[in-house]
Amino acid sequence: MEGDVPTMLGLDEDPWAAPDMVVLPLPYELTTSYGQGTADGPMACLEASAQVELHDVLLNEDLPAGLTIRTERPWSSDAGSLLEQLDAIEGYVRPWASGDVFPLVLGGEHGILPPVLAAMREHATLEGDLGRLTVVQLDAHADLRSDLDGERWSHACAASRALDLGVGRLIQIGIRAHSLEEEERIRSDDRIETHYARDLLSPCGGAAHWARLVEALRAIQGPVHLTIDIDGLDGTLVPATGTPVPGGLTYWHAYEAIEAVFAAPKATVISADVNEICRQEGSPLTQFTAAMLATKVLGAHVHARREGRWDASADSTPGPRKPLVCGTFSGFR
Repeated sequence: MEGDVPTMLGLDEDPWAAPDMVVLPLPYELTTSYGQGTADGPMACLEASAQVELHDVLLNEDLPAGLTIRTERPWSSDAGSLLEQLDAIEGYVRPWASGDVFPLVLGGEHGILPPVLAAMREHATLEGDLGRLTVVQLDAHADLRSDLDGERWSHACAASRALDLGVGRLIQIGIRAHSLEEEERIRSDDRIETHYARDLLSPCGGAAHWARLVEALRAIQGPVHLTIDIDGLDGTLVPATGTPVPGGLTYWHAYEAIEAVFAAPKATVISADVNEICRQEGSPLTQFTAAMLATKVLGAHVHARREGRWDASADSTPGPRKPLVCGTFSGFR
């Protein structure tokens, strides 16, 4: 890529080629509540991705497997308020959200989720209605708070605000750190299906619960957005993420969940994000783990294309796309 921005997987990219997949670095960090560093996470992930093996066993060949990946220049904004920043994120993603390419967002704190989903309303399968969308969330935290320290748009409220935007179904995987308020929301909102880490990883019965979850993922119907907060994995795998939590998913749990969602015969994964990435000093483990998950998403998408579970809404156009002006969030007070 032009300039000093690394490309996904270290691949040579033609900036004027029409892409099949686009990687959108979103270094947003305004509401982190414990550790910091997500503003540098997308760049660290891209740098680490150059060391990831290109071979995907689903494809039996190396990525990009005959397709074209474009790594966009990172999002930036000098907007003066948090809500205007969220508008800017939506405007950055929306040119890539119609369905002619598959967008993978690298974050950045999990507060990116609502504006990314707002942008995806333009996707051909949704036709402006997020009620058609299922969000699959890998995460340590439920992110269903009404607010955190008075901020409704905190990363700790990302799933709650996504539901407020009209998302039709939320499937949570690996949750193990949540408040009483969030547990009550889970019990009362029939759009939410939560699979707790304590059940998935239980020494007695965990394997059976995991098998039922995988079956449920393969049974999803309609358009899907996959959001992967890397703290959903056990903290030993991602120690530099802002809120690492013990007792989490293994890499292979995340790997199998990604494959299962993309393999659902009646579903189409229209977009994905990998978030809460931070640069780990002294070891590349955190950013490399994130890069591995992002690569698995791309490989699973290519496989879904080959098996007819993803079709472009139109021919992709070459070159960069200018961010749009959006006002979804500045309208909230």
